Amino acid sequence: MRLRVSDAQPSGLANQALSHVTGLFDYITMFANKTLVIAELEVRKLHHDLTELFTRAVQPVIWLLLFGEVFSKVRDIPTEGMHYLDFMAPGILAQSVLFIAIFYGIAIIWERDMGIVQKFLVSPIPRGALVLGKVLSAGVRAFAQAFIVYALALLLGVKMNWNPVTLAGVMVVVVLGAAVFSTFSLIIACVVKTRERFMGIGQVLTMPLFFASNAIYPISMMPGWLRIISHMNPLTYEVDALRTLMLAHGASSFGLILDFGVLLAAVVILMIISAQLYPNIVA
Repeated sequence: MRLRVSDAQPSGLANQALSHVTGLFDYITMFANKTLVIAELEVRKLHHDLTELFTRAVQPVIWLLLFGEVFSKVRDIPTEGMHYLDFMAPGILAQSVLFIAIFYGIAIIWERDMGIVQKFLVSPIPRGALVLGKVLSAGVRAFAQAFIVYALALLLGVKMNWNPVTLAGVMVVVVLGAAVFSTFSLIIACVVKTRERFMGIGQVLTMPLFFASNAIYPISMMPGWLRIISHMNPLTYEVDALRTLMLAHGASSFGLILDFGVLLAAVVILMIISAQLYPNIVA
């Protein structure tokens, strides 16, 4: 009889462990499904307003055609042996992603005013799934910017890398970059809570983030204090990864492992913070 009891204990532990694993798998499946539902809802908004894609195309066109063509004549900018337009194209893609993502939080304020956020908060959808779904939709919007910048770069003769692996890497970097700044935008929206304050803060932050990076000039040109800020700026690592993957002869200044690591760490940290603050938007 003792043998039977002792034999039953491992079986009971195994069943308990299996139950925990099954429960975890069910939760992950539910979380993924809810995330995709939120992302699909957000992307559907873009489908009903395609004019946004054309308006978003204006900025990279101006920077590449006007700013890029003019500054390509300046010989004093050290671009590591590459043509200035080649050096600049990845930075303009990163800038386009930044400008889309940093104002993404204003949609949360609109949704709160229309009562949509309140409905989400009383639903069984996890807060993390709400945030992640919106982050994924910001990445989808950024793909349109990537297509525009690639088309312009091709017309301007930028030497691009068309390897399918590197193209996939560019897509991942674009999604991570959009995720970093869209979650940062959500945090701002949850703190300031009004459209006027949000737009003011967004406009104040975009240009310093852009110019305190290596998007249009190398870090070696910066004064010492600005170099320190640049190394703390996630946009710097996004640009470095894009410059490595997009260009035919691109080379990383920090290493792709560090670039991806910084972006991924920033996404995780900002997502945790934004998921905690998300209910405060209605407070």
